[in-house]
Amino acid sequence: QVQLVESGGGLVQSGGSLRLSCAASGSTFSNYAMGWYRQAPGKQRELVARITNRGRTNYADSVKGRFTISRDNAKNTVYLQMNSLNHNDTAVYSCYVDTYTQYYWGQGTEVTVSS
Repeated sequence: QVQLVESGGGLVQSGGSLRLSCAASGSTFSNYAMGWYRQAPGKQRELVARITNRGRTNYADSVKGRFTISRDNAKNTVYLQMNSLNHNDTAVYSCYVDTYTQYYWGQGTEVTVSS
């Protein structure tokens, strides 16, 4: 059974940093793309960052230059380093794995940026 478990969310002041982690289990995910979505209250879900199995990355324009996605295939884990956080980054962040036939999701971790 595939499971994705996020950690690292919390309350941070504007301008601060957080590092999210997403540990996957139940299979080997080194051949698949992984990434992070977020959903703020009252807003649509937004793709934040994605990393392919070969390490190619894509970012939402709103986080470019501030967020960095990375992965450790040996640990089946994907990370999201978030710097220079602002109130617009407040959201529930969920990681995913795209196996080409199915998406698997984590339960989400909440990030709150206070001014």
